[in-house]
Amino acid sequence: MKFVIQRVRHASVAVEDKVIGKIGRGYMVLIGVSDTDDEAIADKMVDKMLKLRINMDEEGKTNLSLADVGGELLLISQFTLYANCRKGNRPSFIGAGSPEHANALYEYIIERCRESVPVVEKGAFGEEMAVELLNDGPFTIILDSEMFNEPRA
Repeated sequence: MKFVIQRVRHASVAVEDKVIGKIGRGYMVLIGVSDTDDEAIADKMVDKMLKLRINMDEEGKTNLSLADVGGELLLISQFTLYANCRKGNRPSFIGAGSPEHANALYEYIIERCRESVPVVEKGAFGEEMAVELLNDGPFTIILDSEMFNEPRA
């Protein structure tokens, strides 16, 4: 599973020019799912994301979590995070999860986030979407579930 987390001042997602999700200050998160991912991995990823201290405190240090700043979430499914560009010039997406599996985990992640974040908006799974955001920093973090398999440094 992969999360690309962008700290934003605001973000929105539209389908066919109609805004379907919009947030203020918080995180716009692109979510990629593989067929080997499950709810246990999703739980670890959500927990890590929500506890990240990547928001500025009064001294300008990244010391505050999403909850500390009353942040919001915009969660967008994006299978292209599993693009394999090693061979040729056309990416392969064979590493991405099947649509049924990926959508089920995407919806699970949304519900898990809604348990602790008051405002959680989402994109439309499997649709062409237009995403707009104002990255705050810029600040972007990539979480990959493979990190849970690596020894701690």
